[in-house]
Amino acid sequence: MPDPDFYRAFEDRHRGSRALIKSRVKVYLPFLYPLKELYPDSPILDLGCGRGEWLELLREEGFTAHGVDQDAGMLSACTALGLSIEQGDALAALRKLPRASQIVVSGFHIAEHVPFPMLLEMVQEALRVLKPAGLLILETPNAENLVVGSSSFYLDPTHQRPLPPLLLSFLTEYTGFLRNKIVRLQESPELAAGKTPVSLLQVLAGVSPDYAVVAQKDAAAKRLAHFDNPFAQEYGLTLETLAARYEASLRAELTRELKPQRKKPVAKGSDAKE
Repeated sequence: MPDPDFYRAFEDRHRGSRALIKSRVKVYLPFLYPLKELYPDSPILDLGCGRGEWLELLREEGFTAHGVDQDAGMLSACTALGLSIEQGDALAALRKLPRASQIVVSGFHIAEHVPFPMLLEMVQEALRVLKPAGLLILETPNAENLVVGSSSFYLDPTHQRPLPPLLLSFLTEYTGFLRNKIVRLQESPELAAGKTPVSLLQVLAGVSPDYAVVAQKDAAAKRLAHFDNPFAQEYGLTLETLAARYEASLRAELTRELKPQRKKPVAKGSDAKE
């Protein structure tokens, strides 16, 4: 961006406040807590760290985290908080790290900003620098949400192209990660509860607007077992789920309209004639 302050202002307006984003990224902590037991002193690298919400949360949780970002305007928030950061290229930061030196490599809303060949190399480098059982976390807008995929994704002028969940999950499998989980995010709690009928607008816009792929490097089975619970959970709302609920509500409404009305019985002793 030619204007160094543009993207920081854009993020503040359309990404959400720091407090909001910091509360949202707590969803990943259950994946990370077993790593604290396995590797108490090992570092985390956050690619495209932005305003530092994730770095700040990791510091509060007792992890050692370092961030890298190219945007000086975004990094100013990290500097003000005393977070460990550097201005630079994410891929270059990965390349200079030793093999098996990190417990987590994370990237929040960075994958959609880079050409696919570069993303492929980033995932390959992440696998190289992770310790056994280490995690790669990549969060991105969810094109399964039809409004996101057709409209709001393109609000950000630096976005390249949407990345469907199955593409990003396959990418981690192809590069050699043992397992991955698609974590759909930020859906309406009321809609997720499933207690109300689904409208057409909710089918179009109610699918989880963001998702992440959490991928894990191979390790001994005993170590991997500590992570089974978060990997076994189901997260968020899919288009298939909302479409099925919408169709079910339409069928129920149609059945009610077509059901014949029962006549009220005539009370005994009335003056009605046979």
